[in-house]
Amino acid sequence: MGEPNQLKDEGNAYFQSGEIDKAIESYTKAIKLSKDKKVLAVIYRNRSACYLKKENYTNAASDASKAIDVDAADIKALFRRCQALEKLGKLDMAFKDVQRCATIEPKNKTFLDTLRRLGAEIQAKLKTTFSTDSRVQNMFDILMNEEMDKDTVEKAANNLIVLAREDAGAERIFQNNGVPLLMNMIESGKPEMILASIRTLSGMCTGHKARALAIIQMISIDKLCSIMAIDNEEIALATCNLFQCINDSLTCGDKRIYGKEEAIVLDASKDLKTILLSLLEMVGSKKVSGHGRDQALNLLTKNVPRKDKKEQDHTKTLFTIDHGLKKILKVCGQIPDLPNQLPMTDNTQLIASVLLTKLFDDLKCDPERDNFRDVCDEYIKSKFDPKDMDRNIHAINVISGLLQGPFEVGNAMVGRQGVMEMMVALCGSDREVDQLVAVEALIHAASKMSRASFIITNGVSLLKDIYKKTKNDKIKIRALVGLCKLGSAGGDDYSMRQFAEGSTEKLAKQCRKWLCNPQLDTRTRKWAIEGLAYLTNDADVKDDFVEDEPAMKAMFELAKSKDKTILYAVACTLVNCTNSYEKKDILPELVQLAKFSKQHVPEQHPKDKKDFIEKRIKRMLKAGVTSALTVMVKADSSILTDQTKELLSRVFLALSQDVKDRGTIVAQGGGKALIPLALEGTNPGRVKASHALAKIASVSNPEIAFPGERVYEVVRPLVSLLTTDRDGMENYEALKGLTNLAGFSEKLRVKIVKEKALPEIENYMFEDHEQIRRAATECMCNLVSCKDVQDRYLQDGNDKLKLLVLLCGEDDDFLQIAAAGALAMLTAAKKKLCTKMTLVSTQWLEILQRLCLHDNPKVQHRGLVIVYNMLDSDDNELAKKLMECEILEILSVIGKAEDNPKRQQAIDVARTCLVKGMDLGLIKPFTS
Repeated sequence: MGEPNQLKDEGNAYFQSGEIDKAIESYTKAIKLSKDKKVLAVIYRNRSACYLKKENYTNAASDASKAIDVDAADIKALFRRCQALEKLGKLDMAFKDVQRCATIEPKNKTFLDTLRRLGAEIQAKLKTTFSTDSRVQNMFDILMNEEMDKDTVEKAANNLIVLAREDAGAERIFQNNGVPLLMNMIESGKPEMILASIRTLSGMCTGHKARALAIIQMISIDKLCSIMAIDNEEIALATCNLFQCINDSLTCGDKRIYGKEEAIVLDASKDLKTILLSLLEMVGSKKVSGHGRDQALNLLTKNVPRKDKKEQDHTKTLFTIDHGLKKILKVCGQIPDLPNQLPMTDNTQLIASVLLTKLFDDLKCDPERDNFRDVCDEYIKSKFDPKDMDRNIHAINVISGLLQGPFEVGNAMVGRQGVMEMMVALCGSDREVDQLVAVEALIHAASKMSRASFIITNGVSLLKDIYKKTKNDKIKIRALVGLCKLGSAGGDDYSMRQFAEGSTEKLAKQCRKWLCNPQLDTRTRKWAIEGLAYLTNDADVKDDFVEDEPAMKAMFELAKSKDKTILYAVACTLVNCTNSYEKKDILPELVQLAKFSKQHVPEQHPKDKKDFIEKRIKRMLKAGVTSALTVMVKADSSILTDQTKELLSRVFLALSQDVKDRGTIVAQGGGKALIPLALEGTNPGRVKASHALAKIASVSNPEIAFPGERVYEVVRPLVSLLTTDRDGMENYEALKGLTNLAGFSEKLRVKIVKEKALPEIENYMFEDHEQIRRAATECMCNLVSCKDVQDRYLQDGNDKLKLLVLLCGEDDDFLQIAAAGALAMLTAAKKKLCTKMTLVSTQWLEILQRLCLHDNPKVQHRGLVIVYNMLDSDDNELAKKLMECEILEILSVIGKAEDNPKRQQAIDVARTCLVKGMDLGLIKPFTS
């Protein structure tokens, strides 16, 4: 028996010294050797304590139970099992154990407190459970009662949606046979009941893999697809959200503990493949409504291409190309004016083009891209038929879709022999629908200078002829846009005008006329904006457009409409009007060299200078551009492409240049709209949006600019601007924005620290640039009241405190105010820093004296507060040293001064310092 006891004692020693793993090892060896039941019970009880420390609650409860089996009144084992069971969520069993403990030792405060706490928790849990159960049952009773009035039934259905969003509610609905009831509601055919059922199912499927799998088995994927195919926008969108919830639950590796379900292997790959195939089937089916087709395409866009190109697996993209590319091309080629076409909305073809772009971009190598092109080429060739004009224009429309999507592929198709000639020939057709499709294709094809030159040579006269002769407004406006695009092929280069002087202004005037005509349908007026998107490369056109307030307001109203295909054209027009496109700086030496070698040198239009741009921005803000932009940002994610987001970010940045305009932007919701733009999209787009956010955050009240929880989302974009690869202005305004946020609340300060901004801010406190150094120091001044920041200054082996002390000695008043303010708060919060401050620099006393003698009352006040903190630091030697040098004389002079409103704070602190010196016995009071 000596050896088990020896091992037990060894385990006890390890436990006392905190070496828990070694203690468990010793106890385990002792258990194997021990034969005495009482000794075994003690060892199990001790090992249970170790497992509690390690947070291994299952083993802790098991060991405690083994000790209790030997001695039912083992109070230590009972309490340890109680603690373990509580952590495992088994409150009723934990309550019984602590109840037995309290019976054995009725006066033990720990047992009594635990008993009360667990009792209250059990009651709360029971209340919640019974409350959820009863609420779910009440809703079921109402929904199954055919005699209930319509309003009561609808209210019950909506309450069920709310209950399903809570895990307890979702589980109760599922367990109480809720899925068949929801199916009955769907079968009723009433839109409001279908909508409520689908939304309830979305709540039940969110974040729970097992439940999501069970639900799709009970309902079937085909049934869900048939619901999404209904010609009802709300139902289609709700079903799309349900599919997304199911997909997220099946793919994201739900981390929850399912209890008994943990033993089941939940393989969802087969169901995910079935969903993908079903969505691809929907894309090309005539039985699917336009809204349903849109949502099927949206789901494919969101879930098929990789979100991160670092992921290796892109098999879903390859599978989609093999099984669905021709179906997507079929959608692109639909012509609404012909009979027997697929049902579509105004947005369908653009969504299909976006999906094609995403799929093509997700391919890894040339053979995969070649295959994509070959499938497109084969499909288009199969549609060309000299005897069937409808098939020909379908093929041309597919090329239009590719030109709006993966342009590289579309451009290759246009380059095929006979395609461009077919477009030009169709323009001269007698059928209006042929002209319509051909003109659109020409417009999309003329996106490159070389292609535009070809069409200028071969097609301008044809387009002019169509424009003059046709009586169909739809064709007329497209021909006009074609002319606009060709007229702007030289971009903003003043020397590269394609048409005669004044021609572009006439075209633009006609576009504005169409735009302001409310008699025309949205799709036709959209083409007027397309024309302006090209023509506003010309500064004369920009100026005329912003002067025409009704035309601007008409464009903004269209941007808010349901037809979201217009977004890119509106964004391009706004970028042109604000001159916020990417413009490379050209060195004067290179210009001279180009002239000498007779190379073309781009020229700037006189109206593209800074003062003209500023005037245009003011007019646009007055016309309500910000409210239009905020609506555009909320558009469907697949139509709002990364390129469009980048354009909107550029516009926001241009609008926020003038401090006076930032209040208007905030008032119209611009602050909130910028957050998603700063977090998603292309890298240049995120940077521009973050910069605009920084400008707004630096001068606005965060509570108003970013209401509610949104304010915490602003921190990350601002921190992203602090990296060294961003330019000085971006660094500076990000620091100013963070300074404002840091001064707002402790939660925001903690968020800034968590986003790892401190090292970057500290780096900029060393910056040579005066304003950046000052902004960084001001930001740090607002952050030092955060405990985590104070702890960084307490750490040894860094120069953080030394830097603050030295910055207090700089000549810049604002820099001194910030540095001295930070030092004053730090020395007040952490008394150890008062002593540390004297060790980091030999100049500390000289700098402190300069602060106390400063002409600026704010600097002087902060210096005197630092002196007071040092006197109050419990370091008697330091206090004595201060009172033995010139500081005492400085305090005396300031303290004896007459009251002065401008310097009263400094005078009061100096007097407080003198009183403190007397309290410490370092100064004797003056007596006559």
